[in-house]
Amino acid sequence: MEPATDMPATGDATGARILMVDDDPGIRDVVSDFLGRHGYAVETAADAREMDQALARGRVDLIVLDVMLPGEDGLAICRRLAGGPTPIIMLSAMGEDTDRIVGLEMGADDYLPKPCNPRELLARVRAVLRRGEQKTPAPTSEAGYEFAGWRLDLVRRELRSPSGVVVNLSSGEFSLIRAFVERPQRVLTRDQLLEFARGRDTEAFDRAIDVQISRLRRKLDDGGQTLIRTIRNEGYMFTAKVKRT
Repeated sequence: MEPATDMPATGDATGARILMVDDDPGIRDVVSDFLGRHGYAVETAADAREMDQALARGRVDLIVLDVMLPGEDGLAICRRLAGGPTPIIMLSAMGEDTDRIVGLEMGADDYLPKPCNPRELLARVRAVLRRGEQKTPAPTSEAGYEFAGWRLDLVRRELRSPSGVVVNLSSGEFSLIRAFVERPQRVLTRDQLLEFARGRDTEAFDRAIDVQISRLRRKLDDGGQTLIRTIRNEGYMFTAKVKRT
């Protein structure tokens, strides 16, 4: 990362939350300090595990992701998160056209070679966030999610199958499916699911999370699809691609 030239902060004050994922603490410090001075709330992570923990803690509006990470690399992470709600800007010392194309094909929204000027990164961040705002529909009475032919209506609090049948859900099951569709294709532990589900509903949520998931799986069994996968010794993953409507 090239050092930032002195320039006054523009006071974006967007409130947008950015997650910087890079195993180089120096780069993390430069980026978080620079973007922070322009009104962004920046959290950092050194690898995929720390990134997943940060994503599980709350809303992230954009991820700045290094390609060369220990363990699960940036391209694998990008492929895993592709189709989710959070845009990704990739950073890489590999700046050839083919590397950039691969990154974009994996689902990245933008791609910058290292070293890059923090001012250029800031411009890319602004551009990606603007595109996201333009894509986001205004809230309507039909706000919800679609996945694998299913539709979850957040206003009516109902789940409709691909064949159009309304599936009755308990309050706990509704909170659980909402927690899954808002974090698709990510491994969620039992404790995380419990926290997410209870956080949206004042009613008591059954702590026997495995029982709740078993019931929800049976209700989602339409055509033999496995939408909720058990990840051994870790938790559960909602496998479908999800679209906000």
